[in-house]
Amino acid sequence: MPNLFKSVFCLFILLSGSVMAGGPDVVKLDSVLAAQPEMIQARYPFRHPAETLEFFGIAPGMTVVEALPGGGWYSKILLPYLGSKGTLIGADYSMEMYPLFGFFSEEQLKEKESFVENFKTDAKEWAGPDGASAKAFVLGELPEDMKGAADVVLFIRALHNLARFEGQGGFLSTALQNAYDVLKPGGIVGVVQHQAPEGMPDGWAGGQMGYLEKDFVIARMEAAGFEFVAGAEFNENPADQPGAEDIVWRLPPSLVTSRDNPELRAEMEAIGESNRMTLKFRKPQE
Repeated sequence: MPNLFKSVFCLFILLSGSVMAGGPDVVKLDSVLAAQPEMIQARYPFRHPAETLEFFGIAPGMTVVEALPGGGWYSKILLPYLGSKGTLIGADYSMEMYPLFGFFSEEQLKEKESFVENFKTDAKEWAGPDGASAKAFVLGELPEDMKGAADVVLFIRALHNLARFEGQGGFLSTALQNAYDVLKPGGIVGVVQHQAPEGMPDGWAGGQMGYLEKDFVIARMEAAGFEFVAGAEFNENPADQPGAEDIVWRLPPSLVTSRDNPELRAEMEAIGESNRMTLKFRKPQE
């Protein structure tokens, strides 16, 4: 019995050691996820936020950069999870890139100019009383005082547009350089990205349809100086089998091709959200 007790005790130490050593706090993360509104929780079966954040090693007290936070789906989880000792840094696309989309109004483009202040204001509301502090910058304009400050950089469904417009301003190259510069030595980059199926026509997976090839992402990350650590399968969706004319935004939650077609909408909802690669990279120790 003493040996059994010793084994159980050692197992407890191993399981709790990740939290004690600054690893993911599974209990706190589960609590934060359970407190989110139903609208956010409805996406959990497709986005797997618990598995994703744990895989990237995100823990309370860290400084995390979130590229393209948008309406704050992940920000609303990260801010309370990182806690009062943590920091969330939002990083938006360059203002030079937004006009290239071709559908933003002048009023919307003007609003984008206020991203840094708007993100910090919104983050105060999302964080709650014991949440992380918030900072922000625009990709291509990384402040000097943020260099070497971050533990993790997240590119969650954010790389395809950077790749799409790379030839018109080097936006992907700049974003990856910012990621490298903002990270501490040994820091992690977490990528979740719509994954192109193999065998699609040349040029289809360049980002304009929302999808990128896994080999392309790994190659670009390694060219930027990062080491590939591992991949995970929990964000994959084999039901997503796009054709040569299909865009990722045909699927939930956007459903842009079926807003006036209930039958097609039901078909897209049955597929679910996109098939996604989940990749972890590391900035080398210096």
